[in-house]
Amino acid sequence: MPPGDLAVVIPARNEADRIAATVTAAAGLAGADLVLVVDDGSADETAAAAAAAGARVIRHSRSRGKAAALETGAEAVRLIESAAPGGPHYLLFLDADLGESAARAGPLAEPVRAGTADMTIAVFSARVRRGGLGIVTSVSGAGIARAVGWRPAQPLNGQRCLTRAAFDAALPLAAGWGAETGLTIDLLRKGMRVTEVEVPLSHRATGNDWRSQLHRAGQLADVIRALAAREPARWRGPRDQPPRRAGSGAG
Repeated sequence: MPPGDLAVVIPARNEADRIAATVTAAAGLAGADLVLVVDDGSADETAAAAAAAGARVIRHSRSRGKAAALETGAEAVRLIESAAPGGPHYLLFLDADLGESAARAGPLAEPVRAGTADMTIAVFSARVRRGGLGIVTSVSGAGIARAVGWRPAQPLNGQRCLTRAAFDAALPLAAGWGAETGLTIDLLRKGMRVTEVEVPLSHRATGNDWRSQLHRAGQLADVIRALAAREPARWRGPRDQPPRRAGSGAG
């Protein structure tokens, strides 16, 4: 396994309590020589905590949404690469609230390194109990299925590893929380290979208070916009076969 081929990009907003643990765990992943946190306008000490844990930090002065944070992070990696020797990194996107479990994200990179996938999507092996009814997940999954003929197990999962070519092929990303939904549809329509990988990751469960409900409403609006911008089309991947599920990364 070649060293120094993996850039971990972590979009974060108001995650001061968990970001240090996430950064520390991500820095220990095989081949990860760059951990970059994009602080999307946090009102707490997220940026300071990330920097203290060893991450490079870029900060949006105001919240611009998840898609913008992903794009900022990927572009920052490109600029860092241009100033140093070596080839392009694979991009591993992780959520800021994974904490110590981020150390188990390594299997997401394996199919991409092996050249058998252009993008991997995490499937958490442990279910997280959530306060909502799964409406946003259902809308995203059903919309992806209508568009490309395949339904991911966890369509909104933000833990993904991509080649640089795959990420660039999906630009510009669907806005806000629609990023993952649009990313999946756009890459599959371009014939790129998408593989699901089971990994034993965990993050904070979303509550059921009014702030959580507002968050879900925002997610739903972004997902609907992403789907509305993409006309349904028949799956046109390699040999007209749908994506597959990789083996469990739990070992």
